[in-house]
Amino acid sequence: MGLTTIRVKTHERTEFVNITQQVKKSVHSEKVERGLCTVYCPHTTAAITINEAADPAVQRDILMELNKVVPLNDGYTHMEGNSAAHIKASVIGESVTVPIENGSLVLGTWQGIFFCEFDGGRNRSVHIHIIRDQV
Repeated sequence: MGLTTIRVKTHERTEFVNITQQVKKSVHSEKVERGLCTVYCPHTTAAITINEAADPAVQRDILMELNKVVPLNDGYTHMEGNSAAHIKASVIGESVTVPIENGSLVLGTWQGIFFCEFDGGRNRSVHIHIIRDQV
């Protein structure tokens, strides 16, 4: 299976962007019945996570708490002034892997896949890699 790249445009310094539908579209276009889908962020100030997609308050709460734990300005020494973004990206992580069964992502009822921006707004890339089970 190949690598698909999607584009994500962010508008805020920190925000979550629900990319579930783009990932589902990629899985559907590959016509994979069973396998694994890895969603990977190639940026050091952004991340990928799975969390509740039904209530946007959850994403706001996560960002609020991350901003408390890792404040924007806290005496960092990195010259670009975006150390908080690098730290948040490392805490959340650069990728998620989701099983594919019967041609669909195996996500919980309320789960969605989110691109996590910590140094925006920017134009970003997300890579989707699908591996087909050989069974």
